[in-house]
Amino acid sequence: MLRNTIFYAVLLLTGIPVSAAASDWTGFRGPGSRGISSETGLPVTWSETENLAWKTPLPGPGSSGPIVLGDKVFVTCYSGYGLDPHTPGELSHLKRHLICIRTGDGTILWDKAIPAAMPEDPYKAMLREHGYASQTPVTDGEHLYVFFGKTGVLAFDLDGRQLWQHSVGTGSDKALWGSASSPALTKNMVIVNAWDESKTLYALDKKTGKEIWKRDLSETGLTFTTPVLNERADGVVELVVSLPSQVWGLDPETGQTLWFARTGIDDSMIPTPVIVDGVAYIHGGGPRSFGSLAVRTGGTGDVTNTHIVWSSKEVASPPSLVVAENFLYWVNDSGKAFCMNAQTAELQFSEQLPATGRFAVYASPVTAEGRIYIVTRKKGTIVIAAKPQFQLVAHNMLASDESDCNASLAVGNKCLFLRSNRYLYCIKNAL
Repeated sequence: MLRNTIFYAVLLLTGIPVSAAASDWTGFRGPGSRGISSETGLPVTWSETENLAWKTPLPGPGSSGPIVLGDKVFVTCYSGYGLDPHTPGELSHLKRHLICIRTGDGTILWDKAIPAAMPEDPYKAMLREHGYASQTPVTDGEHLYVFFGKTGVLAFDLDGRQLWQHSVGTGSDKALWGSASSPALTKNMVIVNAWDESKTLYALDKKTGKEIWKRDLSETGLTFTTPVLNERADGVVELVVSLPSQVWGLDPETGQTLWFARTGIDDSMIPTPVIVDGVAYIHGGGPRSFGSLAVRTGGTGDVTNTHIVWSSKEVASPPSLVVAENFLYWVNDSGKAFCMNAQTAELQFSEQLPATGRFAVYASPVTAEGRIYIVTRKKGTIVIAAKPQFQLVAHNMLASDESDCNASLAVGNKCLFLRSNRYLYCIKNAL
């Protein structure tokens, strides 16, 4: 830890950008948005008396995941409004926070509060489930980028100084689900799916926030997925976006379509695509239409008849899936865990976890060291084996915290970073 701290300090003093290391967790679901960590020595079991390195009270709730860069962890939350469903308070008092916390001891190094642009959606219906800070921040090692819905996209340096702010719309979809898609980075651009705000996919300049290109999404239907960058074997980089009815492969430089495939999933899309070895795994839908499919990336134009490897009625929503050793793992919102062969779509198991009910799980699973970590909203974190035979490895509870846990784990520095609506936790094997 000390060596890493000195390394990053030297880079900052010399003015050299701090590039993200392979072990950093720099955006939604970590490297490639896949939920896969190469870290070793991670804890399997924990409680308030075991393997809990520290917990830090947060100024408010949030469903966004933490990210890790060197010896710092960054997380967002909101305050001032919508903290109590019975007495939400004054909407004009709503603020969103970007917080920097030292990984070694949980000290808050800085807290940047941003007043919400008005008018904002009221705290009711689905917004009561996930709140006003559901988008995970992202970093390129030099700057931080956050998407705060109608308040816009904002950039900060690593000391919390705001660099720019750019609106991507102030509208509201008729569903009033709020905003949830996390930003993604590619070269000089920040990519944002602003469905709720303007039904538009934006690419903004990382240095200035100015618009580089945009794509109309109004004909596609309700989508909250995070765009994913995919570097193909031939070196071509694609921006893969999962939408109702279609999955797109776009040129990230221009936003123009490289290829698309029709999915047959005509309802809302919430899970983010997971791309492994040139195949995009797509899950999603709602009560009217749902399913999953595997699509080979690449090609030109309509690749529906040439690049769909398989399709299935098995589905994950809202959590995204994870891939480990040629098997897909996911958990649905009622707490049932699934495993499927990634090549054949043959279901290996379907098992109810010790977490049941409507919206029992919001967070997407993470895999590391042959294990799948599943954060539930009310029943702690469940660990299962990453193998096609179901095996419950551990069930970990932090009993004194009765608030929701909606965010996926972040991994870094041999730690698991878990956030609830009250605390950020650092879980690490005791020395």
